[in-house]
Amino acid sequence: LQEVTASSRHYVDRLFDLDPQKVLQGVIDMKNAVIGNNKQKANLIVLGAVPRLLYLLQQETSSTELRTECAVVLGSLAMGTENNVKSLLDCHIIPALLQGLLSPDLKFIEACLRCLRTIFISPVTPEDLLYTDATVISHLMALLSRSRYTQEYICQIFSHCCKGPDHQTILFNHGAVQNIAHLLVSTSYKVRMQALKCFSVLAFENPQVSMTLVNVSVDGELLPQIFVKMLQRDKPIEMQLTSAKCLTSMCRAGAIRTDDSCIVLKTLPCLVRMCSKERLLEERVEGAETLAYLIETDVELQRIASITDHLIVMLADYFKYPSSVSAITDIKRLDHDLKHAHELRQAAFKLYASLGANDEDIRKKIIETENMMDRIVNGLSESSIKVRLAAVRCLHSLSRSVQQLRTSFQDHAVWKPLMKVLQNAPNEILVVASSTLCNLLLEFSPSKEPILESGAIELLCSLTQSENLALRVNGIWALMNVAFQAEQKIKSDILRGLSTEQLFQLLSDSDVNVLMKTLGLLRNLLSTRPHIDHIMSTHGKQIMQAVTLILEGEHNIEVKEQTLCILANIADGTTAKELIMTNDDILQKIKYYMSHSNAKLQLAAMFCISNLIWNEEEGSQERQDKLRDMGIVDILHKLSQSSDPNLCDK
Repeated sequence: LQEVTASSRHYVDRLFDLDPQKVLQGVIDMKNAVIGNNKQKANLIVLGAVPRLLYLLQQETSSTELRTECAVVLGSLAMGTENNVKSLLDCHIIPALLQGLLSPDLKFIEACLRCLRTIFISPVTPEDLLYTDATVISHLMALLSRSRYTQEYICQIFSHCCKGPDHQTILFNHGAVQNIAHLLVSTSYKVRMQALKCFSVLAFENPQVSMTLVNVSVDGELLPQIFVKMLQRDKPIEMQLTSAKCLTSMCRAGAIRTDDSCIVLKTLPCLVRMCSKERLLEERVEGAETLAYLIETDVELQRIASITDHLIVMLADYFKYPSSVSAITDIKRLDHDLKHAHELRQAAFKLYASLGANDEDIRKKIIETENMMDRIVNGLSESSIKVRLAAVRCLHSLSRSVQQLRTSFQDHAVWKPLMKVLQNAPNEILVVASSTLCNLLLEFSPSKEPILESGAIELLCSLTQSENLALRVNGIWALMNVAFQAEQKIKSDILRGLSTEQLFQLLSDSDVNVLMKTLGLLRNLLSTRPHIDHIMSTHGKQIMQAVTLILEGEHNIEVKEQTLCILANIADGTTAKELIMTNDDILQKIKYYMSHSNAKLQLAAMFCISNLIWNEEEGSQERQDKLRDMGIVDILHKLSQSSDPNLCDK
């Protein structure tokens, strides 16, 4: 190191010369020495060139030429490795360069912006550094009109530093849309491209921006029309892809209809083209991911995409070749693509998940694609978390098919790797994996038995205690599916695994979804007489308490109806009936709901009564007498005059 740095020391020493002309020459020589030479860049940073360059850049006494050359050298140092950028950040280069933007000299401003651009596009630079001072953004907006270079660099800075809704709002409120729109028709390709990238990040998942863009026009042409022109096949690929992303965001935000020709005939086909194996790896990844997002919630778009250019078969190549023969022009490219091949698999899984979200025929086509189930099973155990998540998503989408649950899912024992994924995955994977498990536990699914044998009940009971709402819902939902028409042993296992405290915890959950699924679970547990009697003999007191609490609480009609249905199930038990008959409070509640204003609740309450009074059952006479004394018969007379035919019949 000493030998190497010794030969570079003279560059740094010259920065301290007393003669300004020699300093300027020193900076220019340094600039020429570091261009394209990473070793030289590292040496100069180690030798402390950065603080001195920043000092000269900020000195009022420095000539504009010297300050500009300093900015150029700093920009060149930033072009090196990530460690170089870290060193520059540690020396507080950003505030110094932002200060430089206040200079009247355009060449100096451009040099500062170019350096800022290089620093901000580095992954080690925190985006928030752009937003610490509120005046910076408005000053950058004002500089947009100065030259094509200020336009290119500022748009590039914005598109790299706009991460998430807070940044989008700041830029939007500072007039980004109005200030950048006219740059889409600039004579410079680089400016048009950077402006387009800006819009693609501003509009992403942002309805406010998307709704504004639809109505903006430049030279009498609306932005969506400009984007469509940029989609055409004769345009560079990056321009086609980025404008497709803009239109996709606007469509998902509801600013453009899903059946609009610019989506169906332009955006969708363009994105499918990007999935072809002739394209570069990153283009295929971005194309598939954007298309997955575009069609995610729209059945018609899913159908159209599935029959465009043999897309389903084309995606199978994502698992085979990281790059096509035509794309491999050099060994570096091949090496890069092999390292990033997992991104292709992730993108393919995502797109398959969107394609198969609703349509049974499409799911069948996907599963019949060569080795598809094996690929998903392999994806579930990949080291990359993104691939695992996308594979689980794909599996979840396909698990909505009754047909596939009975066939392919069984043939490939998909449940085994899925249970493994559920052992200790991060929450985002757990949520999708547990949703998939819910489907595999439906009563017609052949995987249900082996899943239960492998300890699923314990796992699901633990999910119901999660802080994460989606996991609580999925845990209880899956248990509800397990309990449906289950044998008594499984029902007992569920009650043991949940514990009475946990059941009460779930019944008092603030989320109505959790409450409804828990009531659904109770209803499934309390079905068939021997089970009803058995469960009520061990848990009767607590269950009656829970029912009372809910019927007295502030709950919606659905919740109350479900609770009355549980009571009707209890009333169907042989010995369990007595828990209702000896509980005057509950009987009064049933009576109250018979006269309720909502017909659903009246019907549910009458089910309770009819299950209590069957003539052929033991003790029916005493029960009928007690209900008669309570005035139930009078209510029934009144209801038989009801205008609602269901109530009348019952």
